[in-house]
Amino acid sequence: MTQLILVFGALILLAGIVILINPEIIFGFLQKSLNKPALHVLAVAVRVALGALLIVHADISKFPLVIEVIGWISIVAAISLAVMGRRNFNRLMSWALSFSRPFGRVGGFLAATFGTFLVFSFIP
Repeated sequence: MTQLILVFGALILLAGIVILINPEIIFGFLQKSLNKPALHVLAVAVRVALGALLIVHADISKFPLVIEVIGWISIVAAISLAVMGRRNFNRLMSWALSFSRPFGRVGGFLAATFGTFLVFSFIP
């Protein structure tokens, strides 16, 4: 199962690099997908899956407490997104995407850093 965490980390790292190089690829896709229910479901499902994996496997990482806290934050975020409903989720996404031009690359850097941290934490 740690391989799945490594895959999540690598995908987050890759997304961060893509955002650093050309933010419009990811942000444009999100903007186009905003009205599709699948985006909301995917946002919740990915956070639940990643959070559960991090909590269950935190003890075998290099930073068990940090990984467990990140896992719980991910679960809380998933619950919050699920409870807020689709309409409020769309508003939140629209608001967040409004910052993509001035701060998109900063977000890409943070995503790449977080993905790198996840991979590093679970590589023996």
